[in-house]
Amino acid sequence: MLVLFETPAGFALFKVLDEGKLDKVEDLWKEFATSESARKIVKLKAFNKFENTSDALSAATLLIDSKPSKGLRKFLRTHCDGETLAVADSKLGNAIKEKLKIDCLHNNAVMELMRGLRNQLTELISGLAVQDLAPMSLGLSHSLSRYKLKFSPDKVDTMIIQAIGLLDDLDKELNTYAMRVREWYGWHFPELAKIVQDNMQYAKVVKLMGNRTNAVNLDFSEVLSEETEAELKEAAVISMGTEVSDLDLANIKELCDQVLALSEYRAQLYDYLKSRMNTIAPNLTALVGELVGARLIAHGGSLLNLAKQPGSTVQILGAEKALFRALKTKHATPKYGLIFHASLIGQAAPKIKGKISRSLAAKTALAIRYDALGDGQDNTMGLENRAKLEARLRVLEGRELGRSAGSTKGKPKIEFYDKDRKKGAGALITPAKTYNPSADLVFGQTTDLPPSEQAAEQEATLRKKRKHDEAELEPTGEASEDPPKEEGEGEGEKRKKKKKKVELGSTDDQISISEAEEQTKKKKKKKKDKAPGAELVNQDNIAAPESEEEHSKKEKKKKKQAEGDTSNRKKDKKKKDKGL
Repeated sequence: MLVLFETPAGFALFKVLDEGKLDKVEDLWKEFATSESARKIVKLKAFNKFENTSDALSAATLLIDSKPSKGLRKFLRTHCDGETLAVADSKLGNAIKEKLKIDCLHNNAVMELMRGLRNQLTELISGLAVQDLAPMSLGLSHSLSRYKLKFSPDKVDTMIIQAIGLLDDLDKELNTYAMRVREWYGWHFPELAKIVQDNMQYAKVVKLMGNRTNAVNLDFSEVLSEETEAELKEAAVISMGTEVSDLDLANIKELCDQVLALSEYRAQLYDYLKSRMNTIAPNLTALVGELVGARLIAHGGSLLNLAKQPGSTVQILGAEKALFRALKTKHATPKYGLIFHASLIGQAAPKIKGKISRSLAAKTALAIRYDALGDGQDNTMGLENRAKLEARLRVLEGRELGRSAGSTKGKPKIEFYDKDRKKGAGALITPAKTYNPSADLVFGQTTDLPPSEQAAEQEATLRKKRKHDEAELEPTGEASEDPPKEEGEGEGEKRKKKKKKVELGSTDDQISISEAEEQTKKKKKKKKDKAPGAELVNQDNIAAPESEEEHSKKEKKKKKQAEGDTSNRKKDKKKKDKGL
């Protein structure tokens, strides 16, 4: 029986001298306590040494996949004729049995035997020292880790992190220096700041011109356009700036040299960053651009760390302060962070920016994972996803246009026929319901009617009253001497009754029905008392002036009483309303 053992230096075949001790698995570890006892059980038969590190790496990677390498197959054919082979991996044993027709064994006894061999490996293999075995195993483990992670020296993202950091610092320094040049030279030629807006052009003009008196004789065609040049020369003649010495101008020109040198270095650094981004993260660059992609990598720490983040984290990366402030104050969380500066989000309308940023973050997360862990070096995936996002953006913009036009997806709505529907844009589908005041029931209060119906009812009641008065006057016309007076008195009494009824109706919410009935009874009694008094006056032929004076006094008293009653009722009503 032979045992196959893998080492960092190569493959070893051990011959089992005493197979009977393999039956006692529990006591097998005692046989490997010392090197002398181990030599009594196993003996080195053959050793196949690796030629170089790449050979060791290829053999180790095949063993991880349970596949024998070419060197191992050749080694086993020469030394394993008619022998049983003990292996540590059952899948590897099946592969050897299929390809080489060698019987393989894998059980608990074999695994215990492998542990014993590992403990006494340097003693059993001559020429393999401990100090040599440790660096071999370390180098092979590093090679395996690089192979598993698909590591490439070209994909070093630390250069990108440093480049984008330096680029941001250069932008700040350039802005500071350019503003200093404008302020410093502005004392001599303040009008130039409005004429030349670009900072680099301003520095070039200052370096070329020096004193403003030289502007008339100089040619600025390489730096400025013809219109700007003419405006500059006109302003230089009538400038309000102060005079500056030659020493001051020399220092200003040196500062302009620094600004121009920094701008040139920034352009070179941007080209370097662009080339590194296209090499390391081509799909990310195709989606969001070089600067935004580099800032995402720098914020995440590395491309591999960024690949571990979900799309929702990529979306708000860079807006951590706003996120935690929103969570603390229970407000709306931010919709985008660094990804906001991507061109796709810049193209979108303000209402759609949130949706597009969410879609872009999802595709960006996929592109980052493909760039970090994939084998491909092209940007086809990023270009395809960008085309999909652009189509999505057009769909969302079309939908918004359709909604503003009055339809959901730009299609006209199908209008169904309805006989109750009125014409017009703002018409209702169902007929509008009108308020029916005749359905209201209020005790002692007349129902409110439209003004036209009220006027018609009033005319009808007046006609009835006139007919009734004429019928009463006809039988008593002969006996009465002064019929106009009686008619006047009857009409006055009826009008008073009307007023009192209206007043009772208006204050009926506060006065009970029983009180109203008592008042009506009192009125009837008063009318009965008045009627015989009038007959006696007619019979006894009392003088007309005296009866008129008494009648007018009575009417005034009644009016005062009625006014006092109405005022008291109004006061009671106000007190009750205040109490409620």
